[in-house]
Amino acid sequence: MTGKGKRDRDDVVVIGAGIVGVCCALQLAERGLSVTVIDRKPPCEETSFGNAGVISPWSCVPQSVPGLWRRIPRWLLDPQGPVFVRARHAPAFLPWALKFLSAGRQDRIDALGDAMMALSRNSPSNYRALLQNTPALDLVTDSFYVFVYRHAAQANLDQLAWRMRQRRDVPVSLIEAGELREREPHISHEYEAAILIHGQGRTLNPSAIGKAIAEKAESLGVRFVQSETKGITRAAGGWSARCEDQHHDAAHLVLAAGVWSALLLKPFGLHLPLEAERGYHLVCRNPGVEINNSIMDVEHMCVASQMTAGVRVAGTAEFAGIQAAPDHRRAFVFKKALRSLFPEINLDDVEPWMGRRPTFPDSLPCIGRIDGLDGLYAAFGHSHYGLSQAPSTGRIIADCITGHTPDIDLHPYRPGRFT
Repeated sequence: MTGKGKRDRDDVVVIGAGIVGVCCALQLAERGLSVTVIDRKPPCEETSFGNAGVISPWSCVPQSVPGLWRRIPRWLLDPQGPVFVRARHAPAFLPWALKFLSAGRQDRIDALGDAMMALSRNSPSNYRALLQNTPALDLVTDSFYVFVYRHAAQANLDQLAWRMRQRRDVPVSLIEAGELREREPHISHEYEAAILIHGQGRTLNPSAIGKAIAEKAESLGVRFVQSETKGITRAAGGWSARCEDQHHDAAHLVLAAGVWSALLLKPFGLHLPLEAERGYHLVCRNPGVEINNSIMDVEHMCVASQMTAGVRVAGTAEFAGIQAAPDHRRAFVFKKALRSLFPEINLDDVEPWMGRRPTFPDSLPCIGRIDGLDGLYAAFGHSHYGLSQAPSTGRIIADCITGHTPDIDLHPYRPGRFT
């Protein structure tokens, strides 16, 4: 998918064709604006390709919470643990880590949880609206989010994360082993209990729904240019994106380039604490089992989902910088988790993958106008929640650019909150 020629000037240039970028582009085009989207790859083939497919309207628990610091040393000392920091990256990572722990203070987490949920609310129905009249509509299905526990006593609704959800009226329920196996017949008998989050959505192919949104945007005149953005500069009455072989001018420019967004802002004196939180997945083709819902293995801290390509298990957080080569051993660790969850699964044909989640220390993205840089907008930093929060982010950006007041308070997401 590439643009057919170049306009002299657009209303909007969007840098980044991940799920956030394509949701921005479609909703801008639906309001009658001319839009060009620039990315080095076709739509939704980088980080948006490889997530667990969870579309949650209830995301409200920040990654950093009180007491988390007690578990971090154990995770870091375990070579197969859920968190890993490469030694070369440790000095650059430390300031971010301190901000991350600070964000988990008791006096901060409720406001952060409210802001997370404001962006995630109604996400399954938002996708169905965006996917109307596309062949991908049936790739978004209703689901439970099933948190499975080996021991019944571990499934405790009085734990902090579950209390946060219940205070926000998230529908949850505790089930025993018998009902768990009715819902998931292939799951191991070693799991004694589960907690369900109701009213969830999931997608069987995250990349395909992003591509369908991009194709719908293209049908409304959006141009997709496959090129790497080298920099952005002010231009007469707007902005210019400088690419490998040409530049693209517009009155407004939206940064939706994930982990690369912060690099594009550095020449303007903005130094944002955006980490490339590297996540891995393992796809198991011909698994011989089926999964009916999104399943969180609480012990291994990973999510297993049914995809069109087979069973996908995703998770882990590796901090190594943007450019470091993948360590696919992090993905193959998931074979143990899959075997634990589904003893009958066939693991003969598996494929690893790595993506870079753009993560701020407070679990919130940057969205909206960037102070002092008129016409420049942020739409990046969604971390684990980009799939759920992309439709709302696109609507907010379209509101801002067309002069409408967003229906969400943007103060928590302001790019200047770190300065």
